[in-house]
Amino acid sequence: MPHTRTTTAERSGADPRSPLISWLAVCSVTAGLFAIVTVEILPIGLLPEIGRSFDVTDGTAGLTMTMPGFLAALSAPLVTTATARVDRRVMLCAFMALLALANFVVAVAPAYWLVLVSRVLVGVTIGGFWSIGAGLAGRLVPPESVGRATAVIFSAVPLGSVLGVPLGTFLGEAAGWRTAFTVMGVLSVVGCGAMVLVLPPLAPEKALRASVLRAALRGSDTRWALLVTFLVVLAHFGAYTYVTPFLRQVTDVGPGVVTVFLLAYGAAGIAGNFLGGAAVARRPRAAFAVAAGLIAAAALLLPVLGERPGGAVALLVVWGVAYGAVPVCSGAWFAAAVPRSPEAASVLFTASFQATISLGALAGGAVVDGATPSAVMVLGGLTAAVGVVAVGLRR
Repeated sequence: MPHTRTTTAERSGADPRSPLISWLAVCSVTAGLFAIVTVEILPIGLLPEIGRSFDVTDGTAGLTMTMPGFLAALSAPLVTTATARVDRRVMLCAFMALLALANFVVAVAPAYWLVLVSRVLVGVTIGGFWSIGAGLAGRLVPPESVGRATAVIFSAVPLGSVLGVPLGTFLGEAAGWRTAFTVMGVLSVVGCGAMVLVLPPLAPEKALRASVLRAALRGSDTRWALLVTFLVVLAHFGAYTYVTPFLRQVTDVGPGVVTVFLLAYGAAGIAGNFLGGAAVARRPRAAFAVAAGLIAAAALLLPVLGERPGGAVALLVVWGVAYGAVPVCSGAWFAAAVPRSPEAASVLFTASFQATISLGALAGGAVVDGATPSAVMVLGGLTAAVGVVAVGLRR
């Protein structure tokens, strides 16, 4: 019988194919997450246009940010456990097809309630895809490349901000906001096809049970990760969701300048993602505290310095660097809290992150409708400051 040689990749469960195909698989997951992140936060740049189309307020239009987060928080544990025995490649492709459908629905929606229905589909996609995709690096590349592959996958978050949202906003201003969602639907179809071509079969390594999630939640490290993530993400999305109304009303700049400002924010977010990835490996608590502190400072100073375009864009750059590090820091904290079940860590990370995005957008919408965009920024900054204190209290 011929001798069978076992490679390092096979022993680790990583994709044993050629390095090029393995990294193309990583890039396909990143592309899928990029599309998901872009679709999720695209309304931030288009809130005034969406509101005018259906004659609703900015706060009501903010429900397009609230709905996906709530559904993602629910679907992350439910869908992941319900499909625990299904090939993960099949599930990822199915989620991308669902994302395409959601985009095409919102592009032709004649009434606002149908827009919200489409955002429900986006939420299911977010919860399921993130829960599976966030922890796939170890199955696609050899152990020595897992760190880089993880950083590439998480770079989808700032890339969605630096490329997706500004370009979507520009396209929405030039050709109508529905066109932006149509284009994202087409890109979702392309992403699904790419994953079919380059992802290997990904049979579940171990069925994720609800008991594993309950056990993880009992750990003090997990509960602390939930608390800090809640505070920082609540602060960010409670304020940043309404940054376009702030720039229009307080800074008094036009749509084209808003697009440039969002582009600057997103570019800073890419830098923050990789800086956070490097820092969290050495000083995870300090990295999270610095990120939360910079968000607090930027949001609190915007009503003071953001009346001038120069001050506004400078603070958005600081904000972008800070928030770019947050998903990496939060994901690393959950992974360390649940080291024996990477998928459980991804589910908890996704559910907590998405639920807080919804709460932040909902709370910010109530404030912006009842007060002013500046008040939203102040409250967001104060919440982030509490997050800094929470990080400091954890030993």
